[in-house]
Amino acid sequence: MHANVPRKIESLFLEGTAGRLEALLEEPEHGEPREAALVCHPHPQHGGTMHNKVVYRIARGLRSAGAAVLRFNYRGVNLSEGEYGHGEGELEDARASLHYLRGRYPGLPFTLAGFSFGSRIVLKLGCGGIGARRVIAVGFPTTYKDRSFLEGCTVPKVFLQSTRDQYGPISELEPLVASLAEPKKLVLVDAEDHFFAGALDQLEQEVSLLK
Repeated sequence: MHANVPRKIESLFLEGTAGRLEALLEEPEHGEPREAALVCHPHPQHGGTMHNKVVYRIARGLRSAGAAVLRFNYRGVNLSEGEYGHGEGELEDARASLHYLRGRYPGLPFTLAGFSFGSRIVLKLGCGGIGARRVIAVGFPTTYKDRSFLEGCTVPKVFLQSTRDQYGPISELEPLVASLAEPKKLVLVDAEDHFFAGALDQLEQEVSLLK
């Protein structure tokens, strides 16, 4: 029997455009990281933080697949400085966090992942031609009608959605994904709601198995 290896976890403060950002960097339990991944949390004005249980599960799934994972709190959340930036500020926070992550792991490919509001942030960032390996959009909210950032986006896009997502119903998400440029993939998880109630283990496993 192997003793449990403590997970490598580091609490950090990163420099953002509105002040310092609170962050957590975790490496895989086994072996050297094979990629770097940034995970963005849900809407800061609706209680979203980097400790959200879906965000935690996404991060854990990525780590079990060999990624070094950076989570962070947007400006104005918990110990992060500044105040809510109406989506544009949060995009800048994600950009600053990615800059730090790529500096830590300069030789590794990188993935962007986000939940809910965070899925929009990572798609905006990843579709900007920055060289991401893939973007994983979990619980994408179809309630926002501005989708211009998705037009012509050729970065590999994976949408992971609950079958009973009240903010991103499958009936709205399927035609949206169908309209997007390749490569793309839609993975449905049989869950009770937007927050993957009753299916967090399955969500984590789906994330860990993504190629």
